[in-house]
Amino acid sequence: MLLSTHSYTLPLNGKYKLLLPMMFWRSFLLLLSIIAINDVVAVVVTNAKRIPSTLDGPFDPVTVPYDVSLRGNAVDLPDTDPRVRRRVKGFEPEQISVSLSVSYDSVWISWVTGEFQIGNTIKPLNPNTVASLVRYGRSRFPLTHEAIGYSLVYNQLYPFEGLQNYTSGIIHHVRLTGLKPSTLYYYRCGDPSISALSDIYHFRTLPVSGPRSYPKRIAVVGDLGLTYNTTDTISHLTRNNPDLVILVGDVTYANLYLTNGTGSDCYDCSFPDTPIHETYQPRWDYWGRFMQSLISKTPIMVVEGNHEIEEQAGNQRFVAYSSRFAFPSKESESSSTFYYSFNAGGIHFIMLGAYISYNKSAEQYKWLERDLAKVDRSMTPWLVAAWHPPWYSSYKAHYKEAECMRVEMEELLYTYGVDIVLNGHVHAYERSNRVYNFTLDPCGPVHITVGDGGNREKMAIEHADETGNCPEASSTYDVYMGGFCAKNFTSGPAAGKFCWDWQPDYSAFRESSFGHGILEVKNETWALWTWYRNQESNSKCRSRYFWADRKWEKSN
Repeated sequence: MLLSTHSYTLPLNGKYKLLLPMMFWRSFLLLLSIIAINDVVAVVVTNAKRIPSTLDGPFDPVTVPYDVSLRGNAVDLPDTDPRVRRRVKGFEPEQISVSLSVSYDSVWISWVTGEFQIGNTIKPLNPNTVASLVRYGRSRFPLTHEAIGYSLVYNQLYPFEGLQNYTSGIIHHVRLTGLKPSTLYYYRCGDPSISALSDIYHFRTLPVSGPRSYPKRIAVVGDLGLTYNTTDTISHLTRNNPDLVILVGDVTYANLYLTNGTGSDCYDCSFPDTPIHETYQPRWDYWGRFMQSLISKTPIMVVEGNHEIEEQAGNQRFVAYSSRFAFPSKESESSSTFYYSFNAGGIHFIMLGAYISYNKSAEQYKWLERDLAKVDRSMTPWLVAAWHPPWYSSYKAHYKEAECMRVEMEELLYTYGVDIVLNGHVHAYERSNRVYNFTLDPCGPVHITVGDGGNREKMAIEHADETGNCPEASSTYDVYMGGFCAKNFTSGPAAGKFCWDWQPDYSAFRESSFGHGILEVKNETWALWTWYRNQESNSKCRSRYFWADRKWEKSN
């Protein structure tokens, strides 16, 4: 085994530089990662302190006490808020967004034309009546290229008297190809034949894949909804000027509403007698309008959460989610919008579905095996996986809820050396030590839960290790496996118990606050993770927590 060290300088918010050790450990055949961290203690940008890394770990567990003043305003924006009102006329494009294909040379442009309808009698629009066209180029004038895509309309239907049905505007998806890396492009979308073109927008393509080629900043957020807390989160996220946004599920929380627009923080509590779990689909349109200023220029990649299930007539589910976003499913050889992959420079992202079959005989698992086998770690040294419910969470809410998924998939991800796992679902922030099979493991990934985007269900504050908070194993039934996988621990300090009696050693840091994360990969061995609390970003964008990681390169 050959061990060598040298130093690498990381910038901190563009003002201060921190000197961190870089190490290359060569022994086996797999690539692994090590990571540097700074959510163990508060760090203000005016004090240049050393950011700890996973080389310093594992870390002693830290819990920041809950501060009720950080609860913010978990109230949804009303339909009268100007930020969610329709501002276009006729079939002019709105809710414009950009998403990625599998590599830098292709993106998707999506938008909506026409007005949705909701009521007892609806008549869907004909998507063939409006063209799906994008004009684009590297200069604002003229836009020299043109691409044609496809369009669709979806319905949310309920076969119950008194429930209102919904039909969307016309949703358009157009794929642009042949793009140059790290290049600014301008575009307009719409139908010029009926004088229904958008204003000119722009986006920048991601860098080419390579060991020294990365987006500058990747924003990670989950469980957004559309509350006043959400607006704070997105405002702060936007100020960080990300090159890419990863949304790890639970988008609009439209399913916290009845079809007549009556909402609640707890659907089952307020509406226990509804014949089906209703949803108020206009919340999707409000969300698309609010988000347009960000995602019309910054690509967004989304994976489904439980609030996207939205069951309707014919046992259809996830219809809004699968219709409104463009996914590189076909390009990444996936047959589903629930799981897909893409490259962002030297990072390979794998987006997995927790609400579709994931056992070893399922198509998702077989696809994951194929996708991992094709990853070239010399070109994409970093491997990041994302899905909605966390495998490693110490909060009472959703404790061990995704245990069946972990039992089925964890070994495969571990074998291929996944570096980072991104999750939401639990409405709090938590970062793990390196862990595998509930055991501290220097070769395991770091799991980060960022389900603290700001939705109206408010934040999780109770921990499973606190007296009286340990859930019953019977609460973890898995409908996709048809049984229970969550069991008592068989070894370690919690042997024989379903929960620890204190904060688990795999939990490095946890705090109940709203915010978002920024991932900055510096090279093939180092990355910087920053978690921003909403309340500390109001004035001078003070970053609260950092975590930088370094990779171990292994060879014979």
